[in-house]
Amino acid sequence: MNLKITFLGTGTSQGVPVIACNCEVCNSKNIKDKRLRSSVLIKTGDETIVIDAGPDFRQQMLKENVNNLNAILITHGHKDHVGGLDDVRAFNYRQKKSMDVFASKIHQKDIKREFFYAFEENTYPGVPKIDLHVVDNNPFKIGSVEIIPIKAKHYKTEVLGYRIGDFTYITDANFISDKEKEKIAGSKIIVLNALRKKKHVSHFTLYEAIEILKEFNPEKAYLTHISHLMGLHDEVSTELPSFIELAYDGLRIKC
Repeated sequence: MNLKITFLGTGTSQGVPVIACNCEVCNSKNIKDKRLRSSVLIKTGDETIVIDAGPDFRQQMLKENVNNLNAILITHGHKDHVGGLDDVRAFNYRQKKSMDVFASKIHQKDIKREFFYAFEENTYPGVPKIDLHVVDNNPFKIGSVEIIPIKAKHYKTEVLGYRIGDFTYITDANFISDKEKEKIAGSKIIVLNALRKKKHVSHFTLYEAIEILKEFNPEKAYLTHISHLMGLHDEVSTELPSFIELAYDGLRIKC
């Protein structure tokens, strides 16, 4: 499978200053230290898929000139991962159809609560049109593309990672069971969240993520969902094993 992957965002709302901050990361002139909310764009054959649509979704679509989108995979229902779903209405208009959004039953409830106006019996013209599809623990297809869901824990919340071919993407996790790790084994490229260096209740730290990635020993691994509390991109990069990199917004890879 020939996948073209673009990191639309590699950051997080966690630890981001609301108004201003004088830390070295926020003042950095390195574009790799400027991060939108975490999301990836995946293109293969005729299919274009996005994982998560946070509040920066519209900006990310415009930046990458995405004119057609087949589906959105949702990892979980937190605002920084679903807050941009209202903006699928542009694709509704262009593609003349509803947007296919894949999420677990639990996270569909979050989506329906957040965007209640899109799911009312009598909706007004112009609301986003979303077709929700249930993701359980079984593989499913979008067109000809097989998607393997991977369950993980985000403190007490269940989150979904996704494997497509030899590419695995997991964010907002702090625990993956041995059973679910079996689905990841053999991936050539793994993307995993690493919030910061200091221990956190619901996210892998830098060092926890490194240890997990060493278990799988993929050809290449990338860290995402990075807080400004992690430190400067260039400095943190020197601490990483040779097969692991900090992802950054706009990074393009193939798998």
